[in-house]
Amino acid sequence: MRALINQSAIGLAILSMTAVLSQPVKAEVITGQSGNVRAEISFDKLEEYQYKNVRLQIIRAGTTVLDKKLPQESEYDRPVEVLTDDKKLPVLDLDGNKEPEVIADFFTGGAHCCTYSLIYRYDGKSKQYIQTRHEWGNNGYRLQDLDKDGLPEFDSQDDRFAYAFTSYAASGYPLQIWQYRQGKMIDVTRSYPKLIYSHAAEQWQTYMEARQQGDDGKGFLASYLADKYLLGQGQDGWQRVQQVYKKSDRTKFFADLRKFLRETGYIR
Repeated sequence: MRALINQSAIGLAILSMTAVLSQPVKAEVITGQSGNVRAEISFDKLEEYQYKNVRLQIIRAGTTVLDKKLPQESEYDRPVEVLTDDKKLPVLDLDGNKEPEVIADFFTGGAHCCTYSLIYRYDGKSKQYIQTRHEWGNNGYRLQDLDKDGLPEFDSQDDRFAYAFTSYAASGYPLQIWQYRQGKMIDVTRSYPKLIYSHAAEQWQTYMEARQQGDDGKGFLASYLADKYLLGQGQDGWQRVQQVYKKSDRTKFFADLRKFLRETGYIR
């Protein structure tokens, strides 16, 4: 009987493997263009959200300058653009040097995580593209020209707060704004006090709503206080947090929160 069960299991495994190997492969291409710069990401799409042979090409004035296979942490890594409606690859000038950068965004799969960007900048001296990688974690970003200077900012949130004091669903995230300048991502959040103030107010309101529903709201108090430090109002933020949080673990929570804000650079 045991031999029959083992033989059946082996047979099922072989059939399952054969089914996977026989799955149709669908080749797809995502494109984007700015002026004479055109970028293409091609990949083979299998069933079950599997992606292989992900490749980036950048063509300048009809000449292919970059053609490389992009690294994947797993075959479930996929371009974010396949998850959007327009399926366009961002090709635009990020730093004002009149030379468009190429942004290749990827999603690693999983319940919550993660997204990252590969940003390609053209170096006129070497005639090559140089890559910068930036991790976004769970939240991703939106490209918006927040200061109306004609160049977009990366509007995001600080993913380091995920799970820091509570579950993922109950975590709050401070505002984070980034600019890309000559191959580097720069955190410029403190330059946008009005946006920080608005975000802090939202986090406080979310905390109040969570408390009414019986949650301790620690995740949102943490993000609120981080926003207050970005505004230079850390002392006022602490007073408000200490006034409202009266749970039995308040001493430990406050100590852990202070340590975390120092480690993440909010307390300087």
